[in-house]
Amino acid sequence: MEKITPKDTEILRELAYRKAALANCARNDEILAMWKKQAAGVRDTPSVRLLFSNFRNEVVENRLRCEGNDSRKLERTLLSSMVGRELFDDDTPISDTLDINLYSWATPFGTRPKRVAAKDSIGFHIEPITDDIEADFHLFEGGGFTVNTAATEEYRAWANEIIGDILPAKITMQSLAGAITNPLVMLINLETYYMAMYDSPDTLHKIMDMATRVYERYYDYLEENRLLLPTNGFAPLAQESFCFTEELPSDGPISSTKQVWGFLESQETTAVSPETYGEFVYPYQDRLVKRYGLLSYGCCERVDAIWENYLSKWSNLRKLSVSPFNDERQVGEYLRGSNVVFYSKPRAEYVTNKGPLDEDALRKYFRGVAEAASGCLFEIAQREVGTIYGDYERGRRYVEIAKQTVSEYWKP
Repeated sequence: MEKITPKDTEILRELAYRKAALANCARNDEILAMWKKQAAGVRDTPSVRLLFSNFRNEVVENRLRCEGNDSRKLERTLLSSMVGRELFDDDTPISDTLDINLYSWATPFGTRPKRVAAKDSIGFHIEPITDDIEADFHLFEGGGFTVNTAATEEYRAWANEIIGDILPAKITMQSLAGAITNPLVMLINLETYYMAMYDSPDTLHKIMDMATRVYERYYDYLEENRLLLPTNGFAPLAQESFCFTEELPSDGPISSTKQVWGFLESQETTAVSPETYGEFVYPYQDRLVKRYGLLSYGCCERVDAIWENYLSKWSNLRKLSVSPFNDERQVGEYLRGSNVVFYSKPRAEYVTNKGPLDEDALRKYFRGVAEAASGCLFEIAQREVGTIYGDYERGRRYVEIAKQTVSEYWKP
């Protein structure tokens, strides 16, 4: 780690004090109570958050002041943890620690994707490595995993020297991942993937099985080497949520992947029939689901179409992504009264359209979402926002209207 300058130290300590103040205020206690009620299966006030992963340049990068690379990394972490609360007054819970994710990940395939980024945009074009998965099957072999505890501990110790007396650094673990269809499409593009289901089904099954075995070996390694950490409380749950639950350990030792959260999705198959998903994806996801204690499922895909015959079979499912591509009322019918959270990801255009917020349209939309999710455990996270035009008040007002409307129309 680099030697930090006095100036950077001052900036980081000021941010640490700001986060500590947010973590120890009455408003944070109220927010934590909301999350803990949901974790206990109590239908109470839903949380509403405006997530900024697609416009970080407007809320994080543009506010960086540190000069050193390592200092800026820590500054990003601190600023990111506070964006929802400082800028938007949303329901993001704030921890009184500096949470550092264990440097650990798995890669299901041995070839790296080739992507061409669009200019001045988060969009990109996939350069496929092949259009013939049978002839080039070898390109997919060689997936593996990495766990770097030494680097994680080095960073923790470095951060503690700077701000540990204000925010003690804590190593956490995010939910276990098992994505296959997304990494595969990033290698061959969506057209080749869809055609492979027809032209090369046996080879596609071999690829899916091979990738699944990479994750299974990864989970085995974590167990055998006692590297698993609790996924509870503030630990990150994929798709930008949190791991609050009363069903899994909140402290160690953790000896099995069945004691932690996992996350799966397959938005790439949203345009195929449920039966095709059932043939080419579900059997491999099912193998991984059996390794998890609890499961969070979905990104932007339709889950309504595959609920009855597939997703509903997973008894450890606790959070289901409900994007605007779904029949939200139908999903509400499926989840009403259950222990599965209706994790709403509302339409983004109401905040990203140019000009003033259309507050009437926004209220009408959120009324529909609130009514659809009534009777469900309910969480709202506005994702897929590309810009708020640098207008923090716009984001704050958006959250305010959403919360007011949900408070009026959502019924437990």
